[in-house]
Amino acid sequence: MRKIFNNISKIWNKFKSSSDEFWDELEEQLILSDVSMKTTDRILESVKNSSYEKNIKDLEGIKGLLKAEIIEILGGGAFGGLQVSIDPPTVYLVVGVNGVGKTSAVAKMASMYKKQGKKIILAAADTYRSAAVEQLAHFADMLDIDIVNHQRNADPGAVVYDSLEKAIAKNADMVIIDTAGRMQTSYNLMEELKKIKRVVSKRLGRGPDEVLLAIDSTTGQNASSQAEIFSEAMDISGIILTKTDGTSRGGIVLTIKNDLGVPVKIVTNGEKLESIYYFDPVKFTDMIFS
Repeated sequence: MRKIFNNISKIWNKFKSSSDEFWDELEEQLILSDVSMKTTDRILESVKNSSYEKNIKDLEGIKGLLKAEIIEILGGGAFGGLQVSIDPPTVYLVVGVNGVGKTSAVAKMASMYKKQGKKIILAAADTYRSAAVEQLAHFADMLDIDIVNHQRNADPGAVVYDSLEKAIAKNADMVIIDTAGRMQTSYNLMEELKKIKRVVSKRLGRGPDEVLLAIDSTTGQNASSQAEIFSEAMDISGIILTKTDGTSRGGIVLTIKNDLGVPVKIVTNGEKLESIYYFDPVKFTDMIFS
C-alpha cells in the first residue's frame, strides 16, 4: 500500500502552518485519493473544530488530529479476524464483480486458515465461468483442500448445499464460497446470491457468518458504487480489499466505511497465497503519512 494517499504527507512539507490554502489543499488531496465529498467534509469539519477548540495551529498537531479522525472513521484502534461460528462449519460467502481478484482472495483465505489448522471446504459456486472453477480447483489442489464443484451452468445453490453436506460429513471447520461475479447491476445475480444465503440458512439454521465483498482497490469511486449496490441486496458484513500493491489511492476505504458503514476486514496484495492479512486501522493510517 505504498501509494495510498501518496500526496497527503507532502502537504506537511509544503506549508509551515494552517491557513485557508492549507485546508483547501488538504481537501483537494483527500478527494484525489478517492475519499468521497461526504467523508471529506466530515474529516475537515472534525479536524478544524478540534484544532480551534484545542488551539492547535502547528501542522504536526493537526496531523495528529487528522490521524485520530481517520482511525475513528475506520473503527478505532480495534481490529481482528472474521466471525467464527460456535457451531461448525463457519461459512464465508464471498461476492463481487468479475475481475476484482475474488477467486484469488478465496484461495488466500483458505491458505491462511489452513495454516491455522482449520479443515476447509471450498465451494465453486461460480458455475457460469469454467475458468473460475478451474482456477479455484487449481488452488484447492495446491493447498490439498477439498472442493465441491458441479458442471458448467449448474445451480449454484446446489453446489453450496453439497458443500455444506460435505463439510458436516467430514467435520470441517469452514466452508468458503466463491460466487459468480457478473455486473452488480444484474438483477439475476443478486437474486442468485440471495438464494445461496437461503440455502445456507435452510441447511444450517443460520445465515453465512460473513458476507464479504471483494473490492479492487484501484477502481476508485466505482468500488463505492459496487459496495452500495451489493450492500442493499446482501447485507454485506465486510470488505476484502484486493490489489493493494498496485496504483490504489486508498481513500475508498474511508468512503465505504463512512458512507455505507461497511468495514474493510481483509486486505490482499500480490500473487502469492500468503499475501493476505487482517485490516488494521492504525497501521493503515500510519501508512498514509509514511
